[in-house]
Amino acid sequence: MLILKQLSRSFHEGGRVHRVLDHADARIEKGSAVAVIGRSGSGKSTLLNLISGIDRADSGTVEFDGREITALAEPARTLFRRAHVGFVYQFFNLIPTLDVEENVRLVLELNGVRGAAARQRSAAMLAEVGLGDRLHSAVDKLSGGEQQRVAIARALVHEPALLLADEPTGNLDEETARQVLPVLVSLTRARGATLLIVTHDSALARSVDRVLELREGRLKEAAGAGAGAAARASGGVGADAAGAAGAGAGVGGVAVAVAVAPEVLGADGRVSRG
Repeated sequence: MLILKQLSRSFHEGGRVHRVLDHADARIEKGSAVAVIGRSGSGKSTLLNLISGIDRADSGTVEFDGREITALAEPARTLFRRAHVGFVYQFFNLIPTLDVEENVRLVLELNGVRGAAARQRSAAMLAEVGLGDRLHSAVDKLSGGEQQRVAIARALVHEPALLLADEPTGNLDEETARQVLPVLVSLTRARGATLLIVTHDSALARSVDRVLELREGRLKEAAGAGAGAAARASGGVGADAAGAAGAGAGVGGVAVAVAVAPEVLGADGRVSRG
């Protein structure tokens, strides 16, 4: 279970204090899929950074599966994040100097899985997202949808208990987003991981179990909560899985960001295979 208690975070801007989180509380069940919505600048990305330990809260606590993340010092926070958290971002954050399989395998190597075992797991994960034939392609030769599939494979290959997705369809056209969405949701559900998605995508919000709105620094249950739970109760899981298996590769090339996902960073903030 993910538990947020009285979580607060402020930033100083031009002599003013901007409070983005103000004693926010939430309890998210293990294995559930939850969307967080809110206006731009409301603190949604800050919330994910606090949950993952990338940023530090001014006050309050983040607890995941009985472990208080906010109490961890470095390098313990980095090591926890590397082993237990997966990330999917709007701009993919793939490493352009590595090929598709190497981008995915790097996360395993950082967690001590190397050699043939790491290559086999990376290839199997890429096959699950429909990219089994693109293992050695350069990432900048992939379409936007394909790049996001690589990012999903990288986020899940080490079997994290928590997946954080920050606007995962925000840089994709509508058709490609519809293809990528079931891949993200169904693969996360299949692994029993907890999924927390920040999004403006109404279709994505409808596919999850709950929708929380971040407003005035607090998290509140949104009206018309996610339909994912109802769909599964009526047999909708199969539809999710079928969508993931049959989704196309996506269209429209999108430039790759040079930024690196937090799960591939060492305690010193550098990319490392050690």
